Amino acid sequence: MFVCLVLKIFFKAEYRGITAILTDSTDLCKAFDLDTVPHFTTLQKASKKLLRFSVANRLLEATVKSVTKNDTTIDLAAIDSTGLESGHISRYFVKRRSREPKLYQTTTYRRWPKLAIVCDCNSHLILSAITIRGPSPDINQFCKTLKLCMEKFRIKHLLADAGYDSEANHRYAREVHQIKTTIPPKHGRPTTKLPKTKYRREMHTDFDSETYGQRWQVETVFSMIKRNFGLALRAKHYWSQCREMMLLALTHNIAIIQLVRELFYRAFLTPLEFSNYFKLTGLLGDLFQFIFPNS
Repeated sequence: MFVCLVLKIFFKAEYRGITAILTDSTDLCKAFDLDTVPHFTTLQKASKKLLRFSVANRLLEATVKSVTKNDTTIDLAAIDSTGLESGHISRYFVKRRSREPKLYQTTTYRRWPKLAIVCDCNSHLILSAITIRGPSPDINQFCKTLKLCMEKFRIKHLLADAGYDSEANHRYAREVHQIKTTIPPKHGRPTTKLPKTKYRREMHTDFDSETYGQRWQVETVFSMIKRNFGLALRAKHYWSQCREMMLLALTHNIAIIQLVRELFYRAFLTPLEFSNYFKLTGLLGDLFQFIFPNS
């Protein structure tokens, strides 16, 4: 079932769409040992179980550990969030409608799905993820996103943009988890005075600008997700959108491990062969053995 869900994201399809693709692709079904193609409602029900918040984050942990093996130390990580589209309407179309004074604007964006992640700057693997509804301030989501990651890995240095700037976030990372943090101290009104708090003052006086340049790696992760799997979610309801965002994060990690490292490198553009799908099947089997060892 999980293979079908990953292929659903890979082919940018809905539940009905991926069942149609599998029905027409007998070689693909043989590669994954699918004797029968599951009904699209079966996949939808399976997603409720397999993409629950706790299970999905354990799967993220398994994908990262399949690369790092027993080494749980992350030298440099970055935290950030991004908004996704809840439909396929053109942004340009909405912008043009809003500029026309005589045309009644019926399409507005008040709320949207939002994905917050911690990623490894070296490998672009997602270490932890949470799903929320935007617009919402990043500063309140720092501790929750980081806590999930610190239950599995040890981060030495964490980078974040000014949206996460607060003394409480510095204290949580440094004093609770012993993580060095680099966050631009730009929250609040512009002023020439130094902050009164310890860690924000340190950011003013001794800011590591060279290392902070690597924060853009998390923007690269969001770009990879949106370019490879699409900007818009296909789910329409809140919890379905949350599950789909977790599936996006999982598919991104699996794509890095399997497709980028083992199947092809973009510079060569070698075609994807069905024999490589067997490797992907083995990888997904190892992930589930990590999550459900007794099954």
